[in-house]
Amino acid sequence: MSGPNDSQPLRVLIGLGSNLDPENNIRKALEMLSNLTDLLETSSIWQTPAVGSTGPDYLNAAALIETDLALSDLKEKVLLEIETRLGRVRTADKYSDRTIDLDVLIYDGAEIDPDLWTLAHVAVPASQIFPEFINPATGESLESAGQRLSQITPLAPWQGPD
Repeated sequence: MSGPNDSQPLRVLIGLGSNLDPENNIRKALEMLSNLTDLLETSSIWQTPAVGSTGPDYLNAAALIETDLALSDLKEKVLLEIETRLGRVRTADKYSDRTIDLDVLIYDGAEIDPDLWTLAHVAVPASQIFPEFINPATGESLESAGQRLSQITPLAPWQGPD
């Protein structure tokens, strides 16, 4: 049985966020991601205010990977594994503080997370990697969305494992 990704790896954009020991957890998550997938590129790390809560600021980034995993397997076998290993605790409050949050934003050219167009902490890092990605509903580019929402502060780009 052949699958959609037998011919070549799929490119996937992952959003990362942390507001509990964020410098350490973003670094560790990127290192784990590079060990479990083919990490191609990372955005700068951005400091963003917490959304929906009064918790500490977040650090956010985006990472472009290649994988041959189906979307559900990528989420379960890679992203959830990294979140678990870094102590992520899920609660009923979707805005609660967290050690790490990993979300698939774009999977093989398809928008997975509509927050790409409405939240700065998602749009701005993603726009550094896929500036020409187009919102199919509005025609807006990710670069334009990032500029429109860019009320956040850039930190240094990730430099890779120590």
